[in-house]
Amino acid sequence: MKKHIQITHEYSLIEDIFQAYYDARKNKRNSESALEFELEYEKNLVQLFWDIKDRSYKPGAYSAFIIDKPVKREVFASQFRDRVIHHLIFNYINPIFDPLFINDSYSCRVGKGTSYGIKRADYFIKSCSQNYKKDAYIMKLDIEGYFMSIDKNILFQIIKAQIIKRQDKLVCELDLILFLLETVVFCDPTKDCVIKSRREAWRGLPKSKSLFFSGKNKGLPIGNLTSQLFANIYLNEIDQFIKKQLKFKYYGRYVDDMIFVDNDKQRLIWAIQKIKDYLVSKLLLKLHPKKTYLQNSNKGVNFLGAYVKPHRILVGKRIKRNFYNRVYEELFVLSQIDSKHENVNNVYRFANKFRQLVNSYLGVLRQFDSYMFRKGVAELIVDISSGYFVINDSFEVLSLSRRVV
Repeated sequence: MKKHIQITHEYSLIEDIFQAYYDARKNKRNSESALEFELEYEKNLVQLFWDIKDRSYKPGAYSAFIIDKPVKREVFASQFRDRVIHHLIFNYINPIFDPLFINDSYSCRVGKGTSYGIKRADYFIKSCSQNYKKDAYIMKLDIEGYFMSIDKNILFQIIKAQIIKRQDKLVCELDLILFLLETVVFCDPTKDCVIKSRREAWRGLPKSKSLFFSGKNKGLPIGNLTSQLFANIYLNEIDQFIKKQLKFKYYGRYVDDMIFVDNDKQRLIWAIQKIKDYLVSKLLLKLHPKKTYLQNSNKGVNFLGAYVKPHRILVGKRIKRNFYNRVYEELFVLSQIDSKHENVNNVYRFANKFRQLVNSYLGVLRQFDSYMFRKGVAELIVDISSGYFVINDSFEVLSLSRRVV
């Protein structure tokens, strides 16, 4: 017998699934999994509806591979069908959890992110030191193998308790969201996964950074949208402890990178043990033994890809290195295209893509004191690109020259 969708909560669910699909495909439309799903997306979404309705939904096999840039990292990529579910869960529970987070939790939040975190760190230092007129100290802490160490049982209980407590704010059935959460949280990405990189690619990757060594009911795949939200929910516990119990005014966190600013150096040292004890006893996490930073604010601090120094914010070395590497790689390809005298349209397409890449970097760099660095890179591009590009006087926008247009 053919199933029919009733115009009740079920109608709302199918609408929510379609919205989650539109959200999921925004940046993933060219992936093989997304293209396959999109061929019959309406049929696939309706089937997903019935899988959720019947509580028969199960995540598909992940793909596992290693990337080397910007740092060596293990990636578990979910199928597009499952990414739709991740967006569905996010759309249901983020409105409940986001208001519970402290203002200075920066990751995976609208209007926040790295730029906001850097500006807040600068504000913390200036405020605490009275614009560098009195002593202030900066402390950074980092959790060892954070994503791989998250305990799924603790995570699920934290989420479940808050959702039940605030179920009046839910726009879906309580049983439905708990089913989806339990299914996704306790999914083991390593089970039946498809290995896309060669086995040797894992050499040199610490076990603390691999789900293959996380242990039963431990660890989340870094790339999932739900993992980013879950990571915030999990560490919201330590955020509340630091703000309400330890009473630190100048404190912020991006994923597991924590930054503190205080006038009392001894108070910061005292807090380290308190935080260690809380993490171990409540969340089964450990501070990284080699990543504690504590210095006078006059020395500055590396935070979220920037170097916050007295009265200026400089570009971090990693951003500089990545920008230079991408520029050299892309310009080399462009020179190859040019030497082969390829079709003008092909040259234009590649040059325009390169222009967009450079301008996205320049957009980030404009937020820092980076004039001389922008000038150096821009002049390099203009010099070795055979006249394909021009740059404005402030070295902020790269344009195609008349030769290409």
